[in-house]
Amino acid sequence: MTEVYIDCGEIYLREFRIEDVDTIYEITSQPEVYEFLPSWKTTREQRLNYVENYEIPSNNRFLAALPDIEDQTYLNLAIILKETGKLIGFCHSGLKQELPAPNREIAYGLSKFYWNRGYASMAAKGLIDFLFEETNVEVLNAVALPNNVGSNRVIRKCGFQFMDDVEIDDQIHHHYILNRKDWRKHK
Repeated sequence: MTEVYIDCGEIYLREFRIEDVDTIYEITSQPEVYEFLPSWKTTREQRLNYVENYEIPSNNRFLAALPDIEDQTYLNLAIILKETGKLIGFCHSGLKQELPAPNREIAYGLSKFYWNRGYASMAAKGLIDFLFEETNVEVLNAVALPNNVGSNRVIRKCGFQFMDDVEIDDQIHHHYILNRKDWRKHK
């Protein structure tokens, strides 16, 4: 597979590109976004460094390893609004070291200007389908702060089951799991 393109209806997912840096930086600088994704708040220079030297190379390693991605790093995807071609958010999958194995997670962030339109659910479902259809992943995890009502709703809507609360970076998070068997039933 040379490039990821996941059609999700009104949006699609594609790999990060260098030209995405400014928009990702703008989105992750929104207080409403970094409240729930504090590790994504960076300077523009840091974001450029991450995209150029970590996230794009990580995507290349991930795709080269398909379908056996268990030991690979993150797949970082931009959420693009089809109608305008505008980058409105991002989603990714990678190993979440704070969780017990198997600890591959999905996560997402969306510009506050596009909340409550179903785009996060579309993106999450698109990424989940891709991972279960194109890789050897058997279990996916998701975490969300208890006060992130929207994200908890998206996670449950995608078929994840609540497991327990876990502490990550000195904060309690709800921990959810979705396995391939349950995904097939939910799909």
